[in-house]
Amino acid sequence: MIAQLEKLLDGPRDGALLRFSLGNEYLKAGQPERAAAYYRDALARDPHYSAAFKGLGKALLEAGQADAALAAYRDGIAIAEARGDKQVAKEMTVFARRIERQLNPPDQPA
Repeated sequence: MIAQLEKLLDGPRDGALLRFSLGNEYLKAGQPERAAAYYRDALARDPHYSAAFKGLGKALLEAGQADAALAAYRDGIAIAEARGDKQVAKEMTVFARRIERQLNPPDQPA
């Protein structure tokens, strides 16, 4: 699937959706860094593509970049809310809260 999609790069069908689709495929293939690059490409072509922010956050988290993932989710939440993409905003809010808890665990009793 990746090879088929990559054949379309720089052609008439190249755009945010193609780059987003490649991000999804690379994420499924266990290559989160490569996936993140394609999600960023999708966002460069359409900065309001809220699903690409969601994918970017997931890819960054899988790549061990929790701070960057949290930032991607926060940016994506703002975009999704502005566009009325309530479900995507809700999902990213849940993911962001998980990361926040991971990065800032509650104090443990001594």
